Amino acid sequence: MINITLPDGSVKPFENNATPMDVAKSISEGFARNVISANFNGTTVETHTPLTTDGALVLYTWNDKDGKKAFWHSSAHVLAQALEELYPGVKLSIGPAIENGFYYDVDLGDQTISDKDFKAIENKMLEIARGKHDFNLRSVSKDEALSLYKSQDNEYKVELIENLEDGTITFCDHSSFTDLCRGGHIPNTGIIKAVKIMSVAGAYWRGDEKNKQLTRVYGISFPKQKELTEYLNLLEEAKKRDHRKLGKELELFTFSSKVGQGLPLWLPKGAALRERLENFLKKAQKKAGYEMVVTPHIGQKELYMTSGHYEKYGADSFQPILTPSEGEEFLLKPMNCPHHCEIYNAKPFSYKELPKRYAEFGTVYRYEQSGELHGLTRVRGFTQDDAHIFCTPDQLDTEFKNVIDLVLYVFGSLGFENFTAQVSLRDPNTPDKYIGSDENWEKAEAAILNAAIDKGLNYVVETGEAAFYGPKLDFMVKDALGRNWQLGTIQVDYNLPERFDLTYKGSDNELHRPVMIHRAPFGSMERFVAILLEHTGGNFPLWLMPTQAIILSISEKYEKYAEKVLNLLENDEIRALADHRNETIGKKIREAEMAKIPYMIIVGENEENENMITVRQHGGEDLGMISVEEFSQIVDTEVKKTLKTFK
Repeated sequence: MINITLPDGSVKPFENNATPMDVAKSISEGFARNVISANFNGTTVETHTPLTTDGALVLYTWNDKDGKKAFWHSSAHVLAQALEELYPGVKLSIGPAIENGFYYDVDLGDQTISDKDFKAIENKMLEIARGKHDFNLRSVSKDEALSLYKSQDNEYKVELIENLEDGTITFCDHSSFTDLCRGGHIPNTGIIKAVKIMSVAGAYWRGDEKNKQLTRVYGISFPKQKELTEYLNLLEEAKKRDHRKLGKELELFTFSSKVGQGLPLWLPKGAALRERLENFLKKAQKKAGYEMVVTPHIGQKELYMTSGHYEKYGADSFQPILTPSEGEEFLLKPMNCPHHCEIYNAKPFSYKELPKRYAEFGTVYRYEQSGELHGLTRVRGFTQDDAHIFCTPDQLDTEFKNVIDLVLYVFGSLGFENFTAQVSLRDPNTPDKYIGSDENWEKAEAAILNAAIDKGLNYVVETGEAAFYGPKLDFMVKDALGRNWQLGTIQVDYNLPERFDLTYKGSDNELHRPVMIHRAPFGSMERFVAILLEHTGGNFPLWLMPTQAIILSISEKYEKYAEKVLNLLENDEIRALADHRNETIGKKIREAEMAKIPYMIIVGENEENENMITVRQHGGEDLGMISVEEFSQIVDTEVKKTLKTFK
């Protein structure tokens, strides 16, 4: 007999060689019908894998992240089989599951795939799926694996296998198809009920521009046709909310090929939007005891070698900047934290002077490959709302919780109410990815977990997602379309204070090492604005809108009265414009609606005679004829609903 521990902590005995599906059936037949993947003792296994030792078992359904991963990974196999049958001679390389769906990179030789071929590929995949073929994983020797793919003249699989150890190589079989695979499949192809090929693109083998360009076929699949339909509808809505489209329509930002890829240019309305966001956070930070600092856009290479950033990211950063002095090299700043460490080092501190909280809207630069750039969400130059807190170990808990309060204030003021906190820890199996002692990591990880618990956060733990210098608390926000985004991060760092030899004098008159907290509620201004645009569809909270109201005069006769109204609104600090163009009032309203201006103020003969204004809200609701004072009160009340004072 073996003992199987379930996620709820219960332990059940089973016959040796029982499978995860046997365990699922012991819970209930209905539950078992929905189980599509499993994890045993931290390793992904098949639902029919024999279990031969005591261990912890997690069973996944479609509703679990890992269940979807197995579903889409299995679908990639079906896609590969379909491509082999439709395009004789095609060479397969890799085909993983991704966040939404899967892809397969293939060498088509002289053949091509276009969107005209998508339907035929989908039909072939569904034909294969209907066969209800079992997925079977089997071990093969390295010689056997190499022999198979050499006989197929598939240099891609041969290269992959040559880098594997004998005894660790497995193939997955289903139907008449075999593929090199590590495992993690659904029970059979019949579970796949709906398929959509999304796009094709070029992709260099192993991401190296020196290698051959392959064809990457993207797809997505679902266990029900209804879910595919809902997903495609969501994509259509997402297109309408695409921040690149809205940013152009609302005249917030642009890009220029002459300036360079991934380097956004903020237009006047976008710059004003950024300024309001910065001032909003600066006001809260001032109350929280932060001091603003400013650091250069470049730093000596040695600075980033000291911090460890060069070792980890140097190969992927912009190339060093050389000066006329021999051997002198500078880098575009990839991070603000090394600079802030040196600001702390500018003078000695006593424990009575801590914590020190340095904040900066610092622009940093990282070289992203051109194929990875995407609007404002993936750029080469971006501004972080960065701050670093230097505190004593005894102050760490309070300081960390105070930062959580600040992040929650930011989210609440901007309408991000649905979020999960993610505690990102190091992966103990890959120690080379991280710097610092085990003792410091254990203290830092414990501090974050304790703070998340004490603040009552809804949190999950993700092993292997820590920064190279320390664990972190990330906030995963769900937007209006149900998509998850990482926004806001807080990190505990015992390592940079050691690397930069940061100290303070304690009450014992001895020198001690401070603890460092990294935090950025926005993350980066560029990415935050992009996500906010898509979350709100461009209908920002009223306090943030570039233009809160527009005054539309019926004709030239009422322009003077419109200017009077404009002055009154500006006196009440309402951001307004007056539209005096020689256009019909209907056209002016339509264009104001497209510009997503929250309030349209219409002035004509009646309004001037009564010293009133007629107000229409974005979306069509008519507030009727009211005084300017009443309108100002409406705006003030709505602003205060979301923009509360930080305490």
